[in-house]
Amino acid sequence: MKAIVYTKYGPPDVLQLKEVDKPSPKDTEVLVKVYATTVTNSDTKLRKGLFLARFFSGLIRPKRTIPGIELAGEIESVGKGVKRFKEGDQVFGFTDGAHGEYIGGAHAEYICLPEESVAMKPSSMTYEEAAAVPLSAVLALQALRKENVQSGQKVLINSASGGIGTFAVQLAKYFGAEVTGVCSTTNLEMVKSLGADKVIDYTKEDFTKTGQTYDLIFDMVPHNSFSNCKGSLKQRGVYLSGWPTLPLLLQWLWTSKIGSKKAKLMTAKKSLKSLIFIKELIEAGKIKPVIDRRYPLEQTAEAHRYVEKGHKKGNVVITVEHNNKT
Repeated sequence: MKAIVYTKYGPPDVLQLKEVDKPSPKDTEVLVKVYATTVTNSDTKLRKGLFLARFFSGLIRPKRTIPGIELAGEIESVGKGVKRFKEGDQVFGFTDGAHGEYIGGAHAEYICLPEESVAMKPSSMTYEEAAAVPLSAVLALQALRKENVQSGQKVLINSASGGIGTFAVQLAKYFGAEVTGVCSTTNLEMVKSLGADKVIDYTKEDFTKTGQTYDLIFDMVPHNSFSNCKGSLKQRGVYLSGWPTLPLLLQWLWTSKIGSKKAKLMTAKKSLKSLIFIKELIEAGKIKPVIDRRYPLEQTAEAHRYVEKGHKKGNVVITVEHNNKT
């Protein structure tokens, strides 16, 4: 089968399209014919081997040589112990382990996964749309649930037009919060269309200097910090970041003991229950993915280059063509 392979950390050019052995499912696994996957910010960090990312992907070189976290496709075969799926079922899911360890493998024509890693694809969605959902939506859902976001609260989403941010806006609104989205001028209308009550154009206004305070600041901007945003938090407010920097980890430890305002790091664990809940919200018309660009599998390196520019709207999808695709 064809797959994107990398054996060392580095720039996008380390990603090569190669022929590799097609996997076979174990007793409790399903073999998925992948029709779509994505390139996320996490994929680019793992490929580059950024310091903290190496604890998940390998200290010296990648332990998993086929990258890719999110996917959608069709069950081609099942192990003898699989109960929930049969051949031909259309599914979506993500490959990270139950405890957050990096598994990868979605940037390929086929992948074997434990059956609890996937759920039935939303019936209203294409494979490309479904692939743009699992990790980003589950991370946003679990983060907002963990902070008990509810009606009457004020939530600010920084980078509201990104892959996780677009879901965070929709989910925070679903939970009843008053949502403020921060994005660039070109994305203001899109973020409004997702349900944001207010939008702030970061090219014209700094949300930390408006005098407004929030119960939760959901921050997906890599170079921001708790110190910069602390003044915009209410008492007992939470600053939640998606970027595991050393300063944030130290602030997380410090504020867990001292002060009413807390700094925390977003984490997501593989959860079939969360994935099924997201599926139900999609089918009820409550949330939807935003897709910026699509690339074929052989142009995965180019997709990485685009994502690294930091200006994507929603998600970047990789389509995987099969000669016998129907």
